[in-house]
Amino acid sequence: MTEILTTQEIYRRFHSEWILLEDPQLSKDLRVLGGRVVFHSSDRDELDRKAMQLQLRHSARLFTGTIDAETAIVL
Repeated sequence: MTEILTTQEIYRRFHSEWILLEDPQLSKDLRVLGGRVVFHSSDRDELDRKAMQLQLRHSARLFTGTIDAETAIVL
């Protein structure tokens, strides 16, 4: 994709997927506002492999699904 999408557009287009953004647009408090989707997948490991392959200078990752309270998140 070459178009820049807002996070609202990303959530509408990619339900319950991991999203890799190039050159993300950020708010002053560093929340992702949008960016160029360069890869998306329901598999986080696949997204991480693609991110390592692409070696983007500026990137962000989003998950557009819900995470239950019992799931641990490690950053």
